[in-house]
Amino acid sequence: MKDVAARAGVGLKTVSRVVNGEPGVTPDTEQRVKEAIESLGFRRNDSARVLRKGRTASIGLVLEDLADPFYGPLSRAVEEVARAHGALLINGSSAQDPERERELALALCARRVDGLIVIPAGDDHRYLEPEIRAGVATVFVDRPAGGIDADVVRSDSFGGARTGVAHLIAQGHRRIGFIGDRPRIHTATERLRGYRAAMEDAGLAVHGRWMSQGPTDPAHVTAAVEAMLSGPEPVTALLAGNNRVTVTAVRALAGRELPVALVGFDDIELADLLGITVIAQDAAALGRTAAQRLFRRLDGAVEAPRAAETIVLGTTLIPRGSGEIPPPRDV
Repeated sequence: MKDVAARAGVGLKTVSRVVNGEPGVTPDTEQRVKEAIESLGFRRNDSARVLRKGRTASIGLVLEDLADPFYGPLSRAVEEVARAHGALLINGSSAQDPERERELALALCARRVDGLIVIPAGDDHRYLEPEIRAGVATVFVDRPAGGIDADVVRSDSFGGARTGVAHLIAQGHRRIGFIGDRPRIHTATERLRGYRAAMEDAGLAVHGRWMSQGPTDPAHVTAAVEAMLSGPEPVTALLAGNNRVTVTAVRALAGRELPVALVGFDDIELADLLGITVIAQDAAALGRTAAQRLFRRLDGAVEAPRAAETIVLGTTLIPRGSGEIPPPRDV
């Protein structure tokens, strides 16, 4: 830093202010310091910075599945907010395993990240209590934390599912099926609850064989679709509980003699070209809102551990054709 200060003709404090993005430096002086930094190849000593400020300028993101397209825009939005705050993002996947989520979150804390953003795989997050008390800001996304009071940013899964089923009912459908994720997952439970509420609003009966929750692998979803389309009272429409279910349902319904209406929860790639009606979440907004909340806590704008807040973002029905198919005339 002394060499940079000498090259730019300024004091060490001025160099420090420029390097750390602090105010109080004129544009001309800032430009001279940056040119000196560039010419000398100066790099900030982050280890010294950690010792001085107690912050590492890094945050951790625990996703459910890195391969799931839903998490791409979410992760990118978190990264953009982190970059704007001069922080590095480190992420990993729990693979929907609560124990792996715990191991990953604690490993990130051991590496002294300043904050965590977690998409929960489990329903008990008391293991994070010591980390939060130690000052690790923590925000949960998509699903609430289990056993602790923490900030949550999520979509309106209940309202979105209710809207999707109401849309199918408005097209004349009365036998509507729901295929969702495992019951222990909060979003799956909320979407099933929204499905039930819409059916109840319309005074329609719900039969157990019209509902399926469990793994979202193709074999399980295909079997659920086939079961709902067989028997004396086959469904004429489906609400798919997430993007993985929607993709498999589209394949299972392809080429059927009697078309079945379909609304998918989550948008998917090529849905506009394939004419798939969806309840769209704004994954980027989820990530951006969660990251902004995290940095507000880190900057002291929100006191910890008080004032935990749940922020619910709305969903959007996008009609494209598959959800507007009427039921057969004899139904």
